Amino acid sequence: MWTELLPIGRSSASGGYRRYAWTGADADCRAWFREQAEARGLDYEVDRNGNQWAWLGDPAAGDAVVTGSHLDSVPDGGAFDGPLGVVSAFAALDELRSRGVPLDRPLGIVNFGDEEGARFGLACVGSRLAAGQLTVEQARLLTDGDGITLPRAMEAAGYDPEGIGADPERLARIGAFVELHVEQGRALDLSGDQVGIASSIWPHGRWRFDFRGEANHAGTTRLGDRRDPMPAYAETVLAARRAAELAGAVATFGKVAVEPNGVNAIPSLVRGWLDSRAAGQETLDTVVREIEGAAREHAAGHGIDLEVVRESVTPVVEFDHALRDELARLLGRDADLKVPVLGTGAGHDAGILATSVPTAMLFVRNPTGVSHSPAEFAAEDDCVAGVRALADVLEGLARR
Repeated sequence: MWTELLPIGRSSASGGYRRYAWTGADADCRAWFREQAEARGLDYEVDRNGNQWAWLGDPAAGDAVVTGSHLDSVPDGGAFDGPLGVVSAFAALDELRSRGVPLDRPLGIVNFGDEEGARFGLACVGSRLAAGQLTVEQARLLTDGDGITLPRAMEAAGYDPEGIGADPERLARIGAFVELHVEQGRALDLSGDQVGIASSIWPHGRWRFDFRGEANHAGTTRLGDRRDPMPAYAETVLAARRAAELAGAVATFGKVAVEPNGVNAIPSLVRGWLDSRAAGQETLDTVVREIEGAAREHAAGHGIDLEVVRESVTPVVEFDHALRDELARLLGRDADLKVPVLGTGAGHDAGILATSVPTAMLFVRNPTGVSHSPAEFAAEDDCVAGVRALADVLEGLARR
């Protein structure tokens, strides 16, 4: 399965992946998911928001155990973020069948659409729509860099966008959702453990900073006559780093757009997107407030205008404590193993679903800690340990 997925959407130039929602690479990933489901005799369906599902047993019976993740990527992302959870889900089902395990509850595998938000700028679109955390009106306004709206993109890919929206009946079928994911950090590598359990997801959000000045000639305009937004943006990037360091948080300006974007032209607009995360909401609010304050000070100093737009904010997610403790019991029952429990600063579909259904996460060791990069990696024996851990969890949850 891993070998089949590896070439899909991979850039020969960077070695990273460009599997953006509702593109050709995304279609190939979706076709792969359907093939895996049908090859195992699972019932396959696509929900109203484009999320893919594969079922063993009748989901209408309710109290289902579901696992899975996503197959899309960030720009030039790594191979493991998302796909490891989907591949491991099918592999765990194969493991359960090899054990001859009878299941008392329906078992589902899901591929959530557009988790990374690389095309339309909002993460977890598929799960947010299903959980009612993204309204139909908001979804219809999502636009990519070429001005194509989400509904148009879905339609071009062969899906009907008219039915998108909250799907409480489908989520009501789920008794427990467990997402396996490569760790996006080095906690497990430092502790020497192959697999860990998530405790919570830090609160996080995205803000757009629009620095507006005046375009002019780079060679003939005196420095004192310029309304150049670039210095104010650059100073804000440095201010964000300082604010995050002091607060024990993280803050990143990872995307920027410049107009008119000419080598010999002073910009008229520098638009930067801030991603910030912290262990607590109060800390996050303080960091973002300090960054915005610094941005306004620097903008005023350069005689330019500034607009700050909050594009998304996700509060802290505490995974279901009872389910988390049950995972720890199931994974430690044979070897008296204490599986580490750790928090994460990365958002996931599991975090979105946590407001609607009991949700938990398993992490697989990442020896480098690198993620959202072609250098992202997990060793084969750690991935196998993750599959076995997921199979143990699914067996324990689905046999009650």
